[in-house]
Amino acid sequence: MEILVTGGAGFIGSNFVHYLIANTDAHVTVLDALTYAGNQKSLASIAPERLAFVHGNICDVDLVNTLVEASDAVVHFAAESHNDNSLANPRPFIDTNLVGTYTLLEAVRRSGVRYHHISTDEVYGDLELDDPQRFTETTPYNPSSPYSATKAGSDLLVRAWVRSFGVRATISNCSNNYGPYQHIEKFIPRQITNVICGLRPKLYGSGQNVRDWIHATDHSSAVWQILQNGRIGETYLIGADGEMSNRAVLSLILTLMGQPADAFDHVSDRPGHDMRYAIDSRHLRTQLGWAPSFSDFQSGLAATIEWYRDNEDWWRSAKQATEAFYAARGQ
Repeated sequence: MEILVTGGAGFIGSNFVHYLIANTDAHVTVLDALTYAGNQKSLASIAPERLAFVHGNICDVDLVNTLVEASDAVVHFAAESHNDNSLANPRPFIDTNLVGTYTLLEAVRRSGVRYHHISTDEVYGDLELDDPQRFTETTPYNPSSPYSATKAGSDLLVRAWVRSFGVRATISNCSNNYGPYQHIEKFIPRQITNVICGLRPKLYGSGQNVRDWIHATDHSSAVWQILQNGRIGETYLIGADGEMSNRAVLSLILTLMGQPADAFDHVSDRPGHDMRYAIDSRHLRTQLGWAPSFSDFQSGLAATIEWYRDNEDWWRSAKQATEAFYAARGQ
């Protein structure tokens, strides 16, 4: 089986590629533009006979058509995905998340290739801290940033291409991922690498914002299950019942790394910071029989800390620039 993975040098995409290599006989082609969040070193350990890497953009029609026609399935991870960056400059999010998705949909429409679209729970907006509800496949879209708006738009494009043109596609909306190969601008790796570097971690606002965490390996196993057995046209929510406030996550990181649980600084909250995300993944679990392997967040977080300790050569070169960027914004 030949699988084309867009954004396969990024965080979640590279974890999926490693999952495929470890658990299937598939040959994988990665298409990645290698923007700041893409890192070809994330794929360096994979044998070349199992992997082909193509440096290119998903908006390149001729390139995308060529790669799709040679594939049995496309899994679309490529996205501009940082909320703060979308507030500073929305245009790349329009180009990648909307135009790029359109380009891929037209390619699979022509070729008839199976397509799976990776999305986020942020398309649903947020929930109140005391709301017992969780997002489901029927929750109305209510995006709150240029990033989540463009991801919502890309989901709707997929649904329209399934209904209007018979494209064989599925969608998954996942909660917040953590694990190896995540860029250090993101919340968990930024705090881990701060401690390693002797810097005090930073917490937005009061830190009461809640996220629903899932290890990237579990996300990968769910996507593979959907690609094999998901019903065409359906949306599946992927989550591991990992709700925890940002403050609690940071305190746990500090504790696991031998620091006082309160050894962090508060910084100004970011604009439009959603309060709570929570995924109800019963549809996926019931229909396809999927379950997460990292049901214990603490053990998954401990393994993630060890990965960043053991792989400083992967992230160290980006650390100074990342912290300088946030320092200039008082964060």
